Amino acid sequence: MSIPEAAGQEAAKIKPATGKLGIMIPGMGAVATTLIAGVEAVRRGLAKPIGSTTQMGTIRLGKRTEGRTPLIKDFVPLAQLDDLVFTGWDIFGGNLYDAASHAQVLDRDQLAQIKPFLESIEPLPGVFNQHYVKRLNGTSVKSGKNKCDLANQIRNDIAEFKTKTDRQVMIWCGSTEIFLEQTAVHQTLEAFEKGLVEDDPNISPSMLYAWAALKEGIPFANGAPNLTVDIPALNELSRKMNAPICGKDFKTGQTFIKTVLAPAFKTRMLGVAGWYSTNILGNRDGEVLDDPESFKTKEESKLGVLDIILQPELYPELYKDLYHKVRINYYPPRGDNKEGWDNIDIFGWLGYPMQLKVDFLCRDSILAAPLALDLCLFLDLAARTPSLRGIGIQEWLSFYFKAPDSAPGVYPEHDLFIQSIKLKNTLRHIMGEDLITHLGLDYYGE
Repeated sequence: MSIPEAAGQEAAKIKPATGKLGIMIPGMGAVATTLIAGVEAVRRGLAKPIGSTTQMGTIRLGKRTEGRTPLIKDFVPLAQLDDLVFTGWDIFGGNLYDAASHAQVLDRDQLAQIKPFLESIEPLPGVFNQHYVKRLNGTSVKSGKNKCDLANQIRNDIAEFKTKTDRQVMIWCGSTEIFLEQTAVHQTLEAFEKGLVEDDPNISPSMLYAWAALKEGIPFANGAPNLTVDIPALNELSRKMNAPICGKDFKTGQTFIKTVLAPAFKTRMLGVAGWYSTNILGNRDGEVLDDPESFKTKEESKLGVLDIILQPELYPELYKDLYHKVRINYYPPRGDNKEGWDNIDIFGWLGYPMQLKVDFLCRDSILAAPLALDLCLFLDLAARTPSLRGIGIQEWLSFYFKAPDSAPGVYPEHDLFIQSIKLKNTLRHIMGEDLITHLGLDYYGE
């Protein structure tokens, strides 16, 4: 059998996206309500899905001279927006219209157009422990005798949702938990499940949701920087249950820009002496990150980017002494409209210094919502694709994360453009199309 024939057979084995896709969201605050309200607005023709690669992106197939550039959603069998059904959990009472109004991301007129739809979705009580998120105080919270009991309550919620939908994915849009390092309880599935019964303090609420989803064979994505599925125990469960997982922490504002600029400096062999990044934001995320333990989790996620992109061990003269500082400041007047300010000290030919200053006045949830949508649709695709569903980590989805996940012993890829190539080549691969190397020499032969 030839390689094209084998690849074509692989594409034929991808299960079609028939029926309803249920999207389950722990943490139905600003990002979740912006996602759900946005999907409904797009479904009604009230807005465009700007920022969504699955909805607006194209993919080149074959040579440039062939002129084959379909929309990604027409190339791979993704769930249709009309087939999406939403549910989730939250630690604050009220329906999604209340939550969206409180978040103040979308304007009142836009929310009013879809008010009945948002009012029809009421989050379930969430699993919450203030030890892991100091600045919040939940009012709609599950109670149980131990973490195993709480995790099984989540499984019961999932089982109920399964009766209303054909397939499901789960995406964490909750707050940033305190910084946790891997311990013995995280190393094997057996140890982890024993830790659930014993109320091990190193098992956070986000891990309970992830375990429950994976146990039910449901893919899981993590929009926050918590230590959640990126532990051996849940990697093991992901592979065992054919439930795909991926990285963590949506790559939205400042880090998105960082993963664009840093590759440019490295490609041109320009040195970087220092990179100072500060943020001001006033939403609930900013309030949570005002706690040093939660900030530590976010800081680790943000700081890892430059070291991996710039590879100072390979280019010591350019990057070995780089001073990298990240700051986040809670500033209530800004709400969800975050400002990311970067001062970058670079140097060029003969060591002469230069500077670049970036002031990104962005909207946190507006940038995050389309990423969450894409991740749900792509994880569902992975779960229906024989060559992807059983491998656990979906490294091709690194494009969406500040902290991509990768196989043990393999460093994660942070360069946005390499991530984009990896994502699109994976789509070509599963659909039986030639990978694109951008070599281009075949246009200039005899």
